[in-house]
Amino acid sequence: MDSPFDVLRIDPTADEEEIEQAYRRRVLETHPDRGGSTSEFQLVRTAYEDVVSGRYGDPDAGGNGVEEPPERTDPKVEYLNYEALDDFGWSLDDDDLFEKASAADLDAEDYGRFLVEPNETLLQAAENRGFKWPYACRGGACANCAVAICGGEMSMPGDHILPAELTDRGIRLSCGGTPTTEELQVVYNVKSLPNLDELRLPPHPFELAHGRG
Repeated sequence: MDSPFDVLRIDPTADEEEIEQAYRRRVLETHPDRGGSTSEFQLVRTAYEDVVSGRYGDPDAGGNGVEEPPERTDPKVEYLNYEALDDFGWSLDDDDLFEKASAADLDAEDYGRFLVEPNETLLQAAENRGFKWPYACRGGACANCAVAICGGEMSMPGDHILPAELTDRGIRLSCGGTPTTEELQVVYNVKSLPNLDELRLPPHPFELAHGRG
């Protein structure tokens, strides 16, 4: 059986940056949306989890390292499009940001609410309700699907590209995260925020075809 390092095609002495770059590359190569197979894509994710957690080679380590979200039922998400902030002179730091959004005359693309069903990620829930949120890899290897948490809490799997300085500021990836509170306020489409540009990948062809690039 190939080791996690073989799957990621890196040397066991690779540093953190090399590991993350290899993971992003392998996610693109194996993702089902881009011609890969589901089994190979999952193998790449598991390999990355094993490498970054240090579990590989530890006989006492158990599980696959993926943080399971707490049991929940249909959390309510209130969302706001980051691109709408400039139109009104709003900021992510505004304490009453969502009160302003609720009172403004915004269309459904820019502001609204929806429920997240069990086993849906935030991105899946948005898409299943007809919204077109940005994404690229769907594997936590880029920041295209990033959102800013303004209220409530959201889980983050262990295999993601965001540095601690961004997660500490409430930045999460909608492709793998799920709400862990009954209510969640998020600003989506924040991929152009400072420090996120370098973590972006070229838009998925579906994004370009539907004006999401």
